[in-house]
Amino acid sequence: MKTNTSSKAVALVTGASSGMGKDFALRLINEGYEVYGAARRIDKMADIKAAGGHILALDVTDDSSMSAAVQQIIKEQGRIDVLINNAGYGQFGALEDVPLDEGRRQMETNLFGAARLVQLCLPHMRAQRYGRIINISSIGGKLATPLGGWYHTSKYALEGYSDALRNEVRPFGIAVVVIEPGGVESEWAGIAVEEASRYSANGAYAGLVNNFGKIQGKTAQAPAKLISDLIVKALRAKQPKARYHGGTLAAPLLFLRWILSDRMFDRLISKAMQG
Repeated sequence: MKTNTSSKAVALVTGASSGMGKDFALRLINEGYEVYGAARRIDKMADIKAAGGHILALDVTDDSSMSAAVQQIIKEQGRIDVLINNAGYGQFGALEDVPLDEGRRQMETNLFGAARLVQLCLPHMRAQRYGRIINISSIGGKLATPLGGWYHTSKYALEGYSDALRNEVRPFGIAVVVIEPGGVESEWAGIAVEEASRYSANGAYAGLVNNFGKIQGKTAQAPAKLISDLIVKALRAKQPKARYHGGTLAAPLLFLRWILSDRMFDRLISKAMQG
């Protein structure tokens, strides 16, 4: 991407304490960006600082935390060119069992936190007539599986939000990109299985939880680098695509969701969840 001759392009990466977010931050540092890695667990981001990046304590469910983070970047750099909304987790468990407060927390983290950071960054991007907003969704934003109802709800919503945003900000030279990972090496799968077990391991949906754990345990996960490659591709493109996908099973599952009827896809998912 183009930068001013007097400064590097500035990128904010949320959820940078582990998994894909950490890989994004380190990769963009290597690509020559001024990177701010942000997460609640600042002790997990020492390698980002050692590589030449900056670290920020940021909670995407806390408005004052997000406002302070963006204000600090603008104070120190005078600009913000790239926002990568990566912070998120998978709230799993049967919809009958998961308390609604946990569903709200999922939406606050995976959707509203991203939306608030967009609001905070957009005035600066509009002023410079350039920006890239990259929202990390999931193939789970295009298809849904049992036990992942709240997670899928948040990602489906993020997809629609991104579509509306993309068309609102295009006239200002700002591009909005959705990344849809499949299986990727991270803490995500372990947390999802743990949450499913916490709420549904001992009730009517115990069989689903057991099979879900087995599936996650034997599914090979792709390296985070595959998704970082997509980030770099989107940033280098003069006119990036609206969506990129990659990772374990991403392409075949998205293709099957596109080509099959709802009933046929339901049968495919039900068979897979039988273990």
